[in-house]
Amino acid sequence: MKHFIGIYIRQQKRHILTCLLFCVIYTVVFLLYQQPLSATFYPFLLCTVAGVGIMGADMAAAYRRYAALLQTLEAVGLEWDQESLRGKKSPGRPGAPEGKSHTGGNLSEADGEGCAWELLQEILYSRTESDSREGDWEIRIYREMIRELLLEQRRSQDSMRIRYQDTMDYYTTWVHQIKTPIAAMGLVLQQEDTEESRRLSEELQRIEQYVEMVLTYLRLGSGDTDYVFARVDLDKLLRGCIRKYASQFIRRHLTLDYQNMDCQVLTDEKWLAFVVEQVLSNALKYTREGSVRIYMESPCTLCIRDTGIGISPEDLPRVFEKGYTGYNGRSDRKATGLGLYLCRQICDRLKSTITASSVPGEGTTIRIGLGREVLEVE
Repeated sequence: MKHFIGIYIRQQKRHILTCLLFCVIYTVVFLLYQQPLSATFYPFLLCTVAGVGIMGADMAAAYRRYAALLQTLEAVGLEWDQESLRGKKSPGRPGAPEGKSHTGGNLSEADGEGCAWELLQEILYSRTESDSREGDWEIRIYREMIRELLLEQRRSQDSMRIRYQDTMDYYTTWVHQIKTPIAAMGLVLQQEDTEESRRLSEELQRIEQYVEMVLTYLRLGSGDTDYVFARVDLDKLLRGCIRKYASQFIRRHLTLDYQNMDCQVLTDEKWLAFVVEQVLSNALKYTREGSVRIYMESPCTLCIRDTGIGISPEDLPRVFEKGYTGYNGRSDRKATGLGLYLCRQICDRLKSTITASSVPGEGTTIRIGLGREVLEVE
């Protein structure tokens, strides 16, 4: 309480001195005109009582704010540091506390975020001369709270970035390491030409696809994914994807209806190939007999249609949601609900579209809109 009264008096010092000056002027004028002492004393006493009452009410309201701020400081893990709140000088910015980040530098030294942090520092610590004279403790406490919260947010972001990079490094290494035994098993299975070896090769190919999905899922969470946009020969890309699943078409006795596509699209070849392969994989998984048709619709829309079990109407609006497997996925018990979700995320980044239409028992059609004509130059 004593500390608060000292702060309050320092903050209201100018107003108190102004009121006292007015009272002195009032008294001197009355004495110069030789008014009775009671005519001077009673108005002075009434004004003093009124002033003390008003000041007491204002002090009570200020104390409530003071107590609330102290509780807030305690809640965010700060201590009442009078020195920092009085405005220690920071070299290079007058009136700014010496806020150091966890890297040891000033707030304005954030890698890649210097301008933003300098602006925040300017907003938080810019002072006028009247602020320094009046000792506005509320503003200083709020500034200190915001500064500490910003530092904590920065530390959390850096920690999350480091953990994410560690996870990416681990899974990238894991993917490259797991590909070696997968390739070795593939070579061993190629030496035999039996129904069992073909079935095992198909399952091995599915394992390799799931490994690629893991790496793709992690890469999509990064803001610096390497997109390379160029004119891509769509026919060449599709033939490469079909060749990858040729053995499954043969083993399942499925017909492939493919129309030559003499067109080029502006996209990223690697990521678009992942989308096409994922759609083909789903078509093969849920088509027991019949055919898979690949054709173009105007304007520049790639269609992949199968004659599989189809998707129920209640599941169709949610097939691109993360982790949603629907009725077919629950009956299969092997679906992850990530394949079409990754396709939607990749298409969004490629500025393409992907939609699904289906009739249960008749098949499903996936349409990929590739009509991207303009590159956004950063």
